[in-house]
Parts: sequence; C-alpha cells; structure tokens
Amino acid sequence: MAQETYQIVLVGGGSVGKTCLAVRYLNGKFLPDYDPTIEQTFKKLVLIDNIPTNLHIIDTAGQDDYKDVRNKYIASGEGFVVVYSIIARSSFDEAKTLLLQIKKEHKSDVPVITVANKIDFEKERVVTVAEGEQLAKKFATSYFEVSAKTGQNTENCFESLVRSLRKKKQEITQQIQQPINNKNESSSGCCIIL
Repeated sequence: MAQETYQIVLVGGGSVGKTCLAVRYLNGKFLPDYDPTIEQTFKKLVLIDNIPTNLHIIDTAGQDDYKDVRNKYIASGEGFVVVYSIIARSSFDEAKTLLLQIKKEHKSDVPVITVANKIDFEKERVVTVAEGEQLAKKFATSYFEVSAKTGQNTENCFESLVRSLRKKKQEITQQIQQPINNKNESSSGCCIIL
C-alpha cells in the first residue's frame, strides 16, 4: 500500500498551544515551557485507518511580527488546524480572522478544523463551547475541544483532518478521471470514410 503525504498548517494566535498540540500528537509529550515559534515543521509517518501517512505539520508563528511567513503557508497549505485558547478571548477573535483568510485564499473547500485548546483550564474559560461550535459551523469546519497538556482529543482532531484530506484527494482524482473515462467511451465508435 502506497504512503500518503499531507501538509497540514497550524495557525492561531500566540500562546494558544499550537506547538504543544503538534508535539503532543506526534510524540505523546507535553512541552511545559513556552518558547515562541517563528516557523517549525514536524514530520512523522503515522498509521491512520491502517494507511501509512506522512504528515508534514507546519507550526506557524502566532505573533504579528511573522504574519508574512504565516500568510505564505496559508496560501500553500493542503489542510489547516486553526487553534485558539478557551482562556483568551483575543485568540478566539484571531481564529475568526484566520478562518476568513483561509476561506478567501482557497476558493474550493479546503479541509479545515477549528480547535479549542486548553480545556484543562475549564474554570478559567472565557470562550464557551457554543461559541466555538457556532464559529466552526459558520466556516463549515469540524470542531474539537482539546488539551495539549493532557492529550485529551488531540489524536481525534488530527485524524479527522487527515480523513478529510483523503476524501478531498479522492474527489479530485475522480474529477480528473471522469473526463478521461468519458473520452474513452466516446472514442470507441467506428469511423466511416467516404
């Protein structure tokens, strides 16, 4: 069985836990110390639904100083994880902006998931579950509440995105093959020379 490769871009405000989310998913570890990311790519072969899958997870900077770098990846990404922190209203507002930017950049339906991180801080929550679900619905994305610290729901969100990427790839393949099949069917007739 051939390996699949997907480029997934993590976007979100600073300090929302994008790096911690990627490290938790790929390595099963939590990074307790915050070190702002400019750009980092994680690569790993994982098995999802018994299919070997190469993931290239690009962790973008959340700080405005690196907006141009992030914009480059928004333009070229195959799938997106838009992350906000449930304890920071400003990160939720930034997630809205990023979702809008992704939808404007990619005219077709690009696979995107909206991720509410830091659910281990439930007592400090300022963004409700209903608000997160409403945001995801508005932009037609899947919605996940996760904790990079505990690992809760981290696998589910990435695996869901990979399944969406596979589905999108199959749809594109079928669209490409459809005209080829139609051409072969129409050219199977006979030719009469007078």
